[in-house]
Amino acid sequence: MSDLASKRKNRKEVAQAQTWDLSDLFPSHEAWEQELKAIQEEVTSITAYKENVTKNAQALLSCLQALENYQERLIRVATYASLRASADGSDANNQRDSAKVATAMAQISAALSFVEAELLTLSEQKIIQYLQEEPKLKLFQKTLLDTLEKKPHTLSPEIEETLAALSQVHDAPYMIYGRSKSADMEFDAIKSTDGKTLPMSAALYEDRYEFEANTHIRRAAYQSFTKTLNSYKHTFAATYATEVSKQVTLAKLRNYPSVTDMLLHSQQVSKEMYEQQLDVILKELAPHMRRYAKLKKEKLELDDMHYCDLKAPLDPAFNPKTTYQEATTTIKEALAVMGTEYSDMIHKGLSERWVDYCDNIGKATGAFCSSPYGVHPYILITWTDTMRGAFVLAHELGHAGHFYLAGKNQSLSNTRPSTYFVEAPSTLNELLLANHLLAKTEDKQMKRWVITQLLGTYYHNFVTHLLEAEFQRRVYQLAEAGTPLTADVLSTQKYDTLQAFWGDSVTLDAGAGLTWMRQPHYYMGLYPYTYSAGLTVSTNVAKQIQQEGQPAVDRWLQVLKAGGTMKPFDLIKKAGVDMSKPAPIQEAVAYVGSLIDQLEESY
Repeated sequence: MSDLASKRKNRKEVAQAQTWDLSDLFPSHEAWEQELKAIQEEVTSITAYKENVTKNAQALLSCLQALENYQERLIRVATYASLRASADGSDANNQRDSAKVATAMAQISAALSFVEAELLTLSEQKIIQYLQEEPKLKLFQKTLLDTLEKKPHTLSPEIEETLAALSQVHDAPYMIYGRSKSADMEFDAIKSTDGKTLPMSAALYEDRYEFEANTHIRRAAYQSFTKTLNSYKHTFAATYATEVSKQVTLAKLRNYPSVTDMLLHSQQVSKEMYEQQLDVILKELAPHMRRYAKLKKEKLELDDMHYCDLKAPLDPAFNPKTTYQEATTTIKEALAVMGTEYSDMIHKGLSERWVDYCDNIGKATGAFCSSPYGVHPYILITWTDTMRGAFVLAHELGHAGHFYLAGKNQSLSNTRPSTYFVEAPSTLNELLLANHLLAKTEDKQMKRWVITQLLGTYYHNFVTHLLEAEFQRRVYQLAEAGTPLTADVLSTQKYDTLQAFWGDSVTLDAGAGLTWMRQPHYYMGLYPYTYSAGLTVSTNVAKQIQQEGQPAVDRWLQVLKAGGTMKPFDLIKKAGVDMSKPAPIQEAVAYVGSLIDQLEESY
């Protein structure tokens, strides 16, 4: 074990160079407090437009410009508090500041709900007329047309204002889940084979023990992990059931045929594209992954392939270690294919403390990229000295590169594309890193290791997240049929989803059924399946880059710079991939199969 894991530090004990620099958001905490106060007072600069938003083209432009400038300030204030809470959720001051922001945002959201309500009174003819009269409104064309699509699902202004005022209550399930996971959950320490006590936390399990080569430690960590999950299952089930109940109720109130229709509406994805993504992968990937599980069982000489063994390294003796500095150099080399503008941004991010990579008590688990408009992206990761971390960092830098380029080329309201597309730029970077490492080595063991890392990426997006999506699909069907979502019901659905996919290639225990408690994604609408959509796109684009070179790179950079100016289907088509057909998904699944073929041949 590296010294990173032997004793977890408090946030204030961590070397500053390993933390992100939030002074790019606010020079001091006092400056942030002043701005939090200012945005609450200055909401009147927007509410002044009440009842006049759509009076004429000029008034509409003036209101939308003022609102966009104001939203940029809101994003900075909220991001600052959110990043501090992610860096140390156990700090009472950070908890207090998060609560302050949540309260302020709920009040502001309610105060500003009139803008959308008034936009919804515009007819399509009126919007076209205003766009002709005021050319500067072109910047807001997509916002205006998207609003039109919401019209059939919008309630009266008074009800919309009431719902907006309750946003803090609506966000409570996610907040409670996150707070409980980062600040309350405690795990039994585990013993190594020689009797040494090893520390255990959710972060250590998800970032280290799950990939542990030593079967005794890996299984002991899983037992400790699922034992704690089991003691929280009723609370977490009530929390998640509240979230689902909220979504089902809102779908009915807003006149959607189902909760799925409502959640896909904001992504601008058809139900056919969503169902196709799940059905094709569940059916066509399962045989490949069962073959992979059997190969692992055989090579690791396991008595039984347990659920907690699925992420064990295939070649335990070979686990390339790497420092953060070495990993960042390799990533920069791998992404050089993307050209100067992209490479310069990556260099800037890595050298100017956009990344928080230390481990400390209270730090959020996993990794994410937050991209406040007009500043620069921030990345959270917990560095554990393994080469696997290089893939996670490359992934988050993919999000950073995307929103950096979109933010440089688009206004705030045109920056963010649908979540259906959002995981494509991140996973493409992982594929480029893998291709680079494979091209750089003749070592059979290293090649095998890189292939297993790639399979790790496909496992994460095509298996973990896709099975979450299938679990979600089942949960929504039950909720809409009026079935109470108890801990037992949720655990049974999770267990059955895993069983249907893995068949007899993996031995499942009751703990596997509890793993629905691991992911925050269930509180983010229909998010899990979008990971597989993104990776489907990136698999096809990576192939294009290998075959065509520069023209494919140029197309891709144009797609990144387009930000949120297009619907996902059109945006992806611009990259040369047609997601209305099953072919790109089948192509990606076949590629996974070819990786498993290569592994089998290497033995």
